[in-house]
Amino acid sequence: MTRKRVLAVVAVAVVLCAVVVTLAVTLTGSGAPSAHPVGAAGFWTRHRLMAASPEHGPIFHQTSASAKAQQAYREQRGLKVGALFLRQGDTEHFCTASVVASAGRDLLVTAAHCINSGKGGSYRKDIVFIPDYQDGQAPFGIWTVRQLLVAPEWADASDPDFDVGFVVLNSLDGKNIEEILGANRLSLDTSYRYLVHVTGYPNTDQRPITCRNYTSKQSTSQLRFECGGYTDGTSGSPWVTDFDPQTRTGTIVGVLGGYQEGGETPEVSYSAVLSPAIQHLYQQAISAGK
Repeated sequence: MTRKRVLAVVAVAVVLCAVVVTLAVTLTGSGAPSAHPVGAAGFWTRHRLMAASPEHGPIFHQTSASAKAQQAYREQRGLKVGALFLRQGDTEHFCTASVVASAGRDLLVTAAHCINSGKGGSYRKDIVFIPDYQDGQAPFGIWTVRQLLVAPEWADASDPDFDVGFVVLNSLDGKNIEEILGANRLSLDTSYRYLVHVTGYPNTDQRPITCRNYTSKQSTSQLRFECGGYTDGTSGSPWVTDFDPQTRTGTIVGVLGGYQEGGETPEVSYSAVLSPAIQHLYQQAISAGK
């Protein structure tokens, strides 16, 4: 069970707004990008957002009592976080994404499996980002996508050590997303232990949750985080350390995903280590947004 929430539309409102066609880009082994059509802000009407519900309930395994001791709580103010709505085939999905600092001031980081299904798969469609999404409301607007970037190791082989992806957004009303929300920094991992805030959108609520705890080493290439409540939908949640409560910003040292695509239980979550290869992908994403 991945942390990407699968949704079924129980009532369809046919409302056609201005359809914005954008390009999704993957990095191939040769470095040449391949383009795929994505995105229409008009597809995601409030009625469609609110009418969507889980297609299948989550199936979780038993976990230890210690892992269950700490539980996430509802977050009233996000950490530059929003819901990333997307479509594949006839089903709708959503994940979590967050604003990360870039020269173009237009960049998100999320899990690679949220925007590309990996080996043998394809890109998601009709992708939009709704920062601070709550109960069908979009207080900062609906943002469409210009480019999607994942590493070839993910696109070709679903390598969990590369389950980190970047989303370049179009501007909205003449402004870029970072001008509106600010952004977190992205760090190169130098340790396995960080005190982090992890904020994301579970399938149990129309609002985000958060939890503060220390990370630990799952393997040489994966981080582990223990706190209950991280069900489907929380894939892509940023792991933010050095958090400043005044600016609501910090440094991202992980993104919920990686091993088991984020975890098979709501109490234990994972992230790929932000290796030099992920940093290289980040620099490519920054260049794509200029």
